[in-house]
Order: sequence, then structure tokens, then C-alpha cells
Amino acid sequence: MRSEIKGLNARALRRGGCYLISLWCIATSAAQAGEGPRHLPSPDWREQIIYFLMTDRFEDGEPENNDQGAGEYDPENPAKYHGGDISGVRRRLDYIQGLGATALWLTPPVANQWWDGSHGYGGYHGYWATDFKAVDAHAGTLKDYQGLARDLHGRGLYLVQDIVVNHMGNFFAYASQNAPKNPAHGYMENTDSRPDHKPRQWPFSLNDPRVPTEAKAGIYHWTPAIADHSKIEQEQGWQLGDLDDLNTENPAVRRALRDSHGYWIREVGVDAFRVDTAFYVPPDFFRDFLYSDDVKAPGILRVAESTGRKGFHVFGEGFAIDPAFGETGARKIDAYMRDGKGQKLLPGMLNFPLYGSLGDVFARGQPSAVLAARIASMMRLHENPWLMPSFIDNHDVDRFLAGGDEAGLKQALLAIMTLPGIPTLYYGTEQGFREPRAAMFAGGRDRFDTKAPLYRYVQRATALRRENRVFSHGRPSVLADNPAAPGALAWRMDHAGQSLLVAFNTGAAEALLATEAGGLPAGARLEPLFGIDAQPEAQRVDAQGRLSLALPPRSGWVWRVGAAKAAHQSAAPALLLEPLDAGEQVGDFTAAGRAPAGAALKLVVDGDLASAQDLRADAQGRWRATVDTRAMVDPRREHRLVAWSEAGGLSETRRFQVRWPWTPLAELSDPAGDDRGPRGDYRYPSDASWQGRHTLDIRGLRVSSSGGALKLDVRLAETAAIWNPPQGFDHLALTVFFQNPKLGGGARLMPQQGGELPEAMRWHYRLRLHGWSNAWFSHEGASALSEGRPLSPGAELAVDRASNTLSLLIPAASLGNPKTLTGWKIHLNTWDYDGGYKPLNARATAHGFGGRSGEGDALAMDASAVLTLP
Repeated sequence: MRSEIKGLNARALRRGGCYLISLWCIATSAAQAGEGPRHLPSPDWREQIIYFLMTDRFEDGEPENNDQGAGEYDPENPAKYHGGDISGVRRRLDYIQGLGATALWLTPPVANQWWDGSHGYGGYHGYWATDFKAVDAHAGTLKDYQGLARDLHGRGLYLVQDIVVNHMGNFFAYASQNAPKNPAHGYMENTDSRPDHKPRQWPFSLNDPRVPTEAKAGIYHWTPAIADHSKIEQEQGWQLGDLDDLNTENPAVRRALRDSHGYWIREVGVDAFRVDTAFYVPPDFFRDFLYSDDVKAPGILRVAESTGRKGFHVFGEGFAIDPAFGETGARKIDAYMRDGKGQKLLPGMLNFPLYGSLGDVFARGQPSAVLAARIASMMRLHENPWLMPSFIDNHDVDRFLAGGDEAGLKQALLAIMTLPGIPTLYYGTEQGFREPRAAMFAGGRDRFDTKAPLYRYVQRATALRRENRVFSHGRPSVLADNPAAPGALAWRMDHAGQSLLVAFNTGAAEALLATEAGGLPAGARLEPLFGIDAQPEAQRVDAQGRLSLALPPRSGWVWRVGAAKAAHQSAAPALLLEPLDAGEQVGDFTAAGRAPAGAALKLVVDGDLASAQDLRADAQGRWRATVDTRAMVDPRREHRLVAWSEAGGLSETRRFQVRWPWTPLAELSDPAGDDRGPRGDYRYPSDASWQGRHTLDIRGLRVSSSGGALKLDVRLAETAAIWNPPQGFDHLALTVFFQNPKLGGGARLMPQQGGELPEAMRWHYRLRLHGWSNAWFSHEGASALSEGRPLSPGAELAVDRASNTLSLLIPAASLGNPKTLTGWKIHLNTWDYDGGYKPLNARATAHGFGGRSGEGDALAMDASAVLTLP
């Protein structure tokens, strides 16, 4: 049977029709007899919900395969294997299916480099291959993997396999940072690799350019590690993190990769691929990888068609997170789905820009217009956003709950369930995980609690999507957002004559939802469909096609939109808000308008009902009020002003901008070259990207204020952006502590960094900032391990590489709207962060700090003096 499938050639593939159907039936019958894979026709991937798990960290089904004797296994060490395997996954399929997932995505199950002593890290994750056509001993056997596929298919579920085409493991490196003309020069074998010193699979085993025939084969690019991600020749041809870069322009490499990955479709019955590090190979590679007519090694989609899968899905990873309202990364992602001539490449890509905006709005408290703009952008830029997996966290980034709270998590999950894209759930999210790669079975604990509140919530959210095809097939239209602050956000989803309305309040106070005229059918009734905490009430759209109502804090509601109807006479008062003076407002200003004599109304700024002014029109139907603008410190932001009545009256929206001056408060200088730890004996990591750099050396701090907000300009000896970080800098984690002298309590401990704050300082607010995260906390619940209670909004960041300055703007609301900043204390320190503050050891490792044992030593390379504001 297997030889029949393997023997398919290009001519047979082109026959299609009866031959392919018969072949699929033969394969299915064989699978049912236990002889091989069970092949299923492809589903409509728009309708799927993916559950993504890291096999080693999910469930341990066979403890006997945990330790392979290479020093690679230690469930207490996050850098080593913990024991999860394919048998464990099979044991938990009820749990996964019960959550509402319809497809399972596994990290690569292939044979891996188990331990890289040069980096002090292991290949438990699966992305450091030594043989693309063998199952790793820690994961199980080919028979186990085939059994998993049969189990899934028997349940009507689908299997997504993670694959790598860019690199192997780290088996060699180069001493120089320059690509050698002679690949033998500077070549260094990684003798600290276990269990192998070179890949097992041919032709990838031809990895020593000192051997003339292997150098001539050109299987690798023979290049050092990437030093500058902005240079395309390095991104697509140099080593990513010392991982041996495959020469994907070489026909022999392309053929071997097609053969290797087609194997899993034929032999196991894989239904889709996720392609790791897609940005690090040229986009044109994927045309060959997917569509090649090579008889001996056909393209992946050709192989899939031979098994009855005409809609085999392939989506790539392109780590590109755009800043608010930016599109550079999104355009790069699109270039991997279609080329400049519009020809198709990968069917999908992970929607990293959407991920970034979801976190900005629901975790970090940026204006809801940031997500509104991203939705409009993805629908305009991408031909088929419905096939782009959407997510709120994964194994390469912080967990949502590492910097956000549960209310925001629920909102973000509801958002991906109601927008185009394939919702993708990362294992442990449904159990409230905060660590990016924690084991579900850690310490003998069973974390598969189907009664957990988040598990039950995800069940409800996935059911909402599955039961309403409008969400998986429809097109969104944004009807309301807030460009100035957290608050209302609403979109309408339309498909096949049906419409659903989704509305959020991303803020911590009651917010006004006021959609623009014509956004909904006039007079339509809105029927409640879903609520995060409680079902919404039915609503009626007014005669102008508008909806206005108060949204509770951090709420999320969904309605079914009825047909337009003649609107009945409304008792809502007619409200008029006079036009504002043209141009930018400087300081507070007066707003005026008209309403029925004696009518009660609210003057609402930026949708904030908690701060709205209660007014009453005089006998002539006039009213006036002063608009307080002290907290409006960003002159780029548009603010909105409306008059609103709880009886339903709504004025026209007036838009304005404000400029307030910034007042310098205090400044300090920090000595050069003191980035050596508290006692002067810490050492930077040994990796070449760290050597000769002083990215953790603080040189100065300048503090300014405006309307209760703070601006911190942190000057460093050097900044870097080696790993293409979305925040604009890396090789640095900046932690800033704030003490409000008017408040008692506070914390002295520095969470996860060890040690205490200097000069008896106690912090009430804390900022953790690095290249991939921006998290703001209060001291409540803080301990040596817990960072405290996540808050939003957090700090806004601007990076000036030319002056090596990070500028942090912290809104007054984030500081509790203090009446004065006099006496506030500020302290900051530097280290590095990757899912946690990086370790300190006696000896520095490639990406770990050295100089001390780490026990009882503060994780701070440099620290400022405590600055007290006058």
C-alpha cells in the first residue's frame, strides 16, 4: 500500500478524478485495518479552530522514553526535555476536543539535536532537526504518530505538523562575523552537540566544507550568525541563532525537503503544515516546495492531492509585529502569500500584526482604534485573511497573562473567534498559564481541569464561532472605536445576508458605544447572542442607523442584527453640540450646545462615562461646560466629544486635538562602564551578539511631566536591534519602579530579579520592558515570583537609536491620576528577559549571564540611583 502511494508520479497526479479517489479509498481501508495512515479529504480551513501544543510540555504518556542518556532530560530545567510525548497527546484528545478545537498543531516530531552545550539549551521543542524523516525518540515512534493521526481522524479532527525548511540544528559555526570566501576558513564543528555532531539524514549530513566533496555539494550556505536582520542577504542566507542555514536555492536541497516533508503526508496522514521561520528563506522557494512537478519528489500540494487532500493547508511563520497603525510587517507577510505579480505562494501566514494589536488593546490599554485600524488593514492588504491563523500568544512570545489580565484575555479570545482567520489556541491558555513553555503535567500535577473557569469560557467562545458561520466566512466593518484611549470598539460581520454585531469596552470604566449613522439597519432589533460575563439586553437601532448605549467595563457582547424596520417615534431628546474652534486646542476649552429646555444630558469625552459631566439645558435650551484636557498629553491623538442622553439622544461627534507643554522635573547621570552587577563581577553572555556591546549600561535619566503624566527619557551607552524586535530594541530588559509618597504599603522585593530596592524604596507601580513585551503592574500580589497585578494602560514607547534613548510616556491614569508628582521616587535597572529574567550562573553561557551562582544575587547588570521628584 505504501509503495503504491510512494510510486505516484506527476502524470498520475494530473489524472485526478477517479484515480485519486480510488487511491484515497485504498489508503482509508488500509488504515481501518491498522495497516497505515487514514487519509481524509481536506476540510474548509476557514471553519477550523486549532489547538497548538508543544509535545514535550503537554503530557507524558511513556515515562520510559524521557531520558535518552545524553544529559538532556531534567523536568526542573526549562532548557531541557520534560517528558511529554505523542502517547500523552493521544491520552488527552477528549480534553482537546471538549474545548472546541477541530485541529491539533504539534511542534516538529522529527529527530532532533537533544542538547547543545555551546548554548546550554536543548532541542525539546523540535526545531533543531538531525533527521527530517524520523520521529524523535523522546516523542515516540512512527507507529505512535500514525496512531495519533488515526485517532484524530476518527474523531473528525485534523492534524497540523510544524516543519522547518530553513535550517538544521547547530552543528557548526564560524569564528568570523563575515561570510568566508572559502567555506573551510573559520569553520568550527560543535563538539558540544548531543547525541550527534552532524545530521543523520543525507544530504544534510554533508555539512563539513573542509571535505571538498561536501563543500562542492553546497547543501549549506556556509555563513556565520545573522548580525543585522535589516540586511536581506543575511536574513535569507546566514545562520539564525547559529542554526545551520540550508542552501534553499540548491535544487538538491529543495528536492530533499520536498521528499522529507511529503513523507509525513503519505506515511502519517498529516492534514496541514505550519512552516517555521519562513522569512529566512526566499519567498520563491515556496512555489517550488508546494507545486513542483518533480516525479521523484513532487511538491507538497501534489503529494497531498494524491491522498485525497485537495485543500491541504500550509501556513508560514513570519515574526513581524507592526507598531500601532503601521503596515511594514504586514506587507512583508503578504509577500510570502503572493508575489509581486499576484501569483500564489503560501496559502496562509500567521497573523502576527493582528496578534500585536490584540495585545496592545486588550493587554496594554492602547486606544481601541489601534485594533480597529489593524482589522481594516488586514482586510485591505491580504487577499485571503480567512486562511491566516490568528492567536493571542504562543511558544515564542510571552503568555497573554504575563502582562495582561483575565478580563483582557477573555476579550482577546472573543475577538479572534469573531474575526476572519483561523483561531489558534495555545495549550495552557485555558488553564490560565503565565509561563510560555510550562508543562501541563509539571510536578505531578494534572492541569487538565475541564471545570476550570477559563476552560468553560473557551468552550462557549468556540461554540459561538462554530454555530455561526458568519464569523468564519464573513467580512468585518468597524462601526465604532476610540482613537484616544481604551473604550468602545465594535464591528459588524456580514455573510450571506446575515449580520452579527460584536462590541467591546476595553477600558476599566463604563464607556459609551456610539456607532456612526448608517452603520446598522435603521430600526433593526438586535437579538442577544453572547456575553463574556452576562448576556446583553436586546437593543433597537435608531432611525439614523445608529446605536448608542453604555458598555460595562471590560465587557464583550454579541448580537444578531435583524432587518431594517420603520423606526417608531423616539422619545429621545434632540441634542446639538456646537462646532469647536478650528485647529488644535491649547489647554481647557468651553463646549456649548442645545437641548430641549430642562433636559438632562451628559457631556462625554472620549467615551468615558465615568468622567462625563452631568448637565441640564436651561429655559432657552442652552448649555455650556468646560472640557478638562489635563490628561490629554499626546498631541497626535484625536479626541472626541459628544452630548448624550440616557433616554437615547445623541449629538453629532466633535473631534479635537490638544497640546500641553512638558515641564522638566528632574535628571540624573549614571557612570559609564558600571554595567557589571551590584558587586562589579557580573559578565555579559558569551554569544558574539553580546560581546563588545554595552546595551545594559545606563547613562542617564530625564523626567518630565504634563497634566499628571510622566515622560522618562532613558539614555543608554548603546542600543541594539539584532533579533528584529517589534519594540525596536533588544539585548536589554528595562525594569522601572515607581513609589507614590501618598500611598502606604508597597513592595521592596524586585519580582523575579531577587534582592530589594535600594534606599528603603517601596514600589507601587512597576514597568517591565524588553524587545517583545511591555507590561505594567501594581504592587498588589507581588512577591519574589509574582510580578504583581497587571494594569493598563501601560507605557508608550519611542526608541531613538541615534541617541541610544528609550522614551517612555506613562499616562496619568496609569499612575492613579495623582494630584501631584512631588516626592515620587523612581528607580530603574537593566538585565535581559526571555519568558522570564535570564539566569545568572558562575560561568556565562551563550545567552546567560555569568559571574556568580545566582542564588541570592540580584539580576541587575546596572541600576540607577533612586531619583526623587521635586
